[in-house]
Amino acid sequence: MFCFFFVFSCESSSPPSPQYRRDGFVVMDGLLSPQECDQLRQRMAEIVDEMDVPDHCRITFSTDHDEQLKEQGNADYFITSGDKIRFFFEKGVFDDKGEFIVPKQRSINKIGHALHAYEPLYKKVTHSPKVQGIAKKLGLVSPVVLQGMYIFKQPGIGGEVTPHQDATFLYTEPLGRVMGLWIALEDATVNNGCLWFIPGSHNSGITRRMVRTHKGTLPLTDFVGREQQYDEDKFVAVPVKKGGVVLIHGEVVHRSAVNTSDDSRHVYTFHLMEAQDTRWSADNWLQPSEELPFPPLYTK
Repeated sequence: MFCFFFVFSCESSSPPSPQYRRDGFVVMDGLLSPQECDQLRQRMAEIVDEMDVPDHCRITFSTDHDEQLKEQGNADYFITSGDKIRFFFEKGVFDDKGEFIVPKQRSINKIGHALHAYEPLYKKVTHSPKVQGIAKKLGLVSPVVLQGMYIFKQPGIGGEVTPHQDATFLYTEPLGRVMGLWIALEDATVNNGCLWFIPGSHNSGITRRMVRTHKGTLPLTDFVGREQQYDEDKFVAVPVKKGGVVLIHGEVVHRSAVNTSDDSRHVYTFHLMEAQDTRWSADNWLQPSEELPFPPLYTK
């Protein structure tokens, strides 16, 4: 196993665009300082300590085609989370009565999807001069923030994320207008579940879309098409140092393995869309609301 990608610095004057456009991803060191990472993790620990989640909303999240939300309460909880801060759990953390069987801090898979809007520390990072500078170097004219999430990848139980493309869930016309920024708040290693990519796979389009179903039917979302079968030998591991960021093209194929280590792999991640000359699909699960339109990235 080896990694052949180059790592840029967020302080560098060289644009990351050549590798990003070639491979569909690029790693940049030093987006956040270790202290900034620790502040984000501490704030998230406070959020988890204070969380109060209804029993019927203690649900798991998966990118897998066949694992769909079928109960009305659970489905509503997910599909209306775009302008809220909500909690999604790992498998096997509740007993048959919905009680935690692991410490609460170790139960969460992710929290989303509006951290970028409602939590000041996360909002500050999302709209930071460094992030705005990266977007400008990539030529984004009118980028907006679609969603913000915190992903935990818990020690020993952090679940697998199957091969997928973000455009499956965040579809635009034309394609190629969405980019994820995946910020490592701890070292992301092969052992604790770093990302793996198929370089250049963003040039092949997508074969599957997650769409809203007709009103009044369950599940509230479904998939059109199927994920391709991918050659495992084409994936390359992409470890990231604490404070580094991975820029992820919306169509590049990526995955992560189960975290079987004793270390967590906390990440703050958010997605941008170039809004100029772009149509956001009304079939996407995520929709802007009156309470939270997609906010512009560029702020003074």
